[in-house]
Amino acid sequence: MTETIGRRTLLTGAVLGTTATLVGATAMGSLAPETAFAARSQMPEPGQPDPNFAEGRVVSRTDSLVTAAGSDGRLHRIQLTGGTSVWKLRPTTLDQVQVGDGLYARGVLMAGVLAAESVWVNIVNLKVHIAAIGKNVLYLDHNGQRVVGHVVPGTSAAVYNGTPAISDMSMLKVGKHAQIIGAWRPDTNEVDVATIYAAA
Repeated sequence: MTETIGRRTLLTGAVLGTTATLVGATAMGSLAPETAFAARSQMPEPGQPDPNFAEGRVVSRTDSLVTAAGSDGRLHRIQLTGGTSVWKLRPTTLDQVQVGDGLYARGVLMAGVLAAESVWVNIVNLKVHIAAIGKNVLYLDHNGQRVVGHVVPGTSAAVYNGTPAISDMSMLKVGKHAQIIGAWRPDTNEVDVATIYAAA
């Protein structure tokens, strides 16, 4: 199982150009959600926010300009381009970024606007306890909260004991702990599973 990293660390650790390729790489660098675990390549001054990183909830979108309210109270303007890599459960297109989505963006700050190279939409990293398993659904406990994990055929994968990812979820066991990287369904307690890490 990979090291557990908190949501804030997950966001601030998102960088471009690593070789993590579980989901796949794009021309601008890896878009795999695991890329967010990579070490930061450029550090801002101590105590200062990284100017080339933004996180928050999308509050408006006008064509390719997205405005997101950050958890630290800052308002981020993020420019999406044809070269922006977008992940929302899987690599996808710019039009999938919607008002209400949560996002993490990495790029270059220019004149107060972040020119985004990569955007991870609704990404979550959860350490969970498997409470029950149904057809294409996992009932999970995360820090005392019930979470419903949706297994998406053709997309969701499992990694058992550090082996390569496979689509077979049959080795998941009720009562066991796991870690999930997935896409949150905004304003719900539900996530779509990208990858679940578990012991076989």
